[in-house]
Amino acid sequence: MSDYILEMNHITKEFTGVRALTDVSFKVARGEIHCLIGENGAGKSTLMKVLSGVYPHGTYKGDIVFEGAVQAFGKISDSVHAGIAIIYQELALFPDLTVYENIFAGNEVRRGAIVDWNRTIVEAGRMLQKVKLNVNPDTLIKELGVGNQQLVEIAKALSKDVKLLILDEPTAALNENDSENLLALLRELKEQGITCIMISHKLKEVISIADKATVLRDGRTICTLDAAKGEISESVIIKNMVGRDIEDIYPKRANKTFGDKILEIQDWTAYDAGLGRYIAKDVNLHVKKGEIVGIAGLMGSGRTELALSIFGNPKSYKLQGEMRLYGASVAFKHPSDAIRAGIAYVTEDRKGDGLFLIQDIKSNVTAANLRGISANGIINDNEEVKVANAYKDSLYVKAPSVEQIVGNLSGGNQQKVSLGKWLFVGPKLLILDEPTRGIDVGAKFEIYTIMNQLIGEGMSIIMISSELGEVLGMSDRIYVMAEGRIKGELPIGEADQEKIMQLATQ
Repeated sequence: MSDYILEMNHITKEFTGVRALTDVSFKVARGEIHCLIGENGAGKSTLMKVLSGVYPHGTYKGDIVFEGAVQAFGKISDSVHAGIAIIYQELALFPDLTVYENIFAGNEVRRGAIVDWNRTIVEAGRMLQKVKLNVNPDTLIKELGVGNQQLVEIAKALSKDVKLLILDEPTAALNENDSENLLALLRELKEQGITCIMISHKLKEVISIADKATVLRDGRTICTLDAAKGEISESVIIKNMVGRDIEDIYPKRANKTFGDKILEIQDWTAYDAGLGRYIAKDVNLHVKKGEIVGIAGLMGSGRTELALSIFGNPKSYKLQGEMRLYGASVAFKHPSDAIRAGIAYVTEDRKGDGLFLIQDIKSNVTAANLRGISANGIINDNEEVKVANAYKDSLYVKAPSVEQIVGNLSGGNQQKVSLGKWLFVGPKLLILDEPTRGIDVGAKFEIYTIMNQLIGEGMSIIMISSELGEVLGMSDRIYVMAEGRIKGELPIGEADQEKIMQLATQ
């Protein structure tokens, strides 16, 4: 039998005349962790959908060889039966069902025609032990955090005697501790003989875990790097991903001069009646003109909740304390009040809250400021196209036209459209919540460059990020949150990852 568990040979895939994959060849050795990397739109997800049967045999050119035999998967269940399992970034779990019901959904343990629930629970417990998840199998999925839900997905895959496990951005929504636990689990699964393909934009993860890494660019195979030969490094990966060297992932600003305070909150407290707890407590912070203020902290620390309480309080928290904007006390009753005052908020959940995925670019860009393209209550279609094209160009949105449906764009380009939507309201203070989550290094560089341009034009930015490198690379000052409180303020010259984590875990 071949040393390769998987060979994808000369794969070409087209969509209505647009070629997504061109002659892609990709080999994975038995028992290795193989990372698949590339910019958004490079073809990674398309290639995995070809492999898993989402795009069935006959809709692409080339061959899939799995376990030494040419495969012709007509549907997803065909690849599952062969021993291939794929876990997408958007988890496919039933939130109102139990852990054991989710693990064996569609693969029920039966005694004749009857589901054997007792044995199902026992087997689910065994799968949970394999992934080192110490929860009761009776627990509802919606009661688990994202990191534990990810482990349930892996347990579900293991219950089907998986031979090749594919994970698409598995740590995108996880904090650093959960990410480390997941990577450690993948190493253990490797020791048990399970082969893994991991798609990731987090280069440090790739460097730490990959035996080999294959780079795709513009739908083509660029290279396969071998860790054993010392070929996997950040600079080599970036150069092959984007086709150019990026000297510094975090572009520097030539001029760092700050003006007066534009926002100040004092003794700020937010209480969530639904959760029955404070999500922000006695917070004091300020932002100066022309400054990027980073807010760091672990998931659940209250960073997003704090941002929402500032941005017109859309979640109806019970608020106490004082907010001052340009020195004057303000009290927003609705996000529209915050927008009129010059504050905009780019959500961390661009697909759920930030964009209308079934609408085109122009409709999304103008959605938050229809008055800006209207006269007497009537939208000026020509002006809408003009505005959308201006932001498409200035934000480097890669799309054939502003008529392109946003749901068909890559993650990085979706993020740029979401940013353009809020820039069109003309803010003085921009709150960016996880601005580069789930996007590749090339798109990250472009977002960072745009942030610097906005600062240069006199805007101020609050940036919430779970990536410590990003916080350190882009911020002028850093606040660290834990349990709804500010645990410390660090000038960028005094900040490092160790200090941030010490404060975040207090």
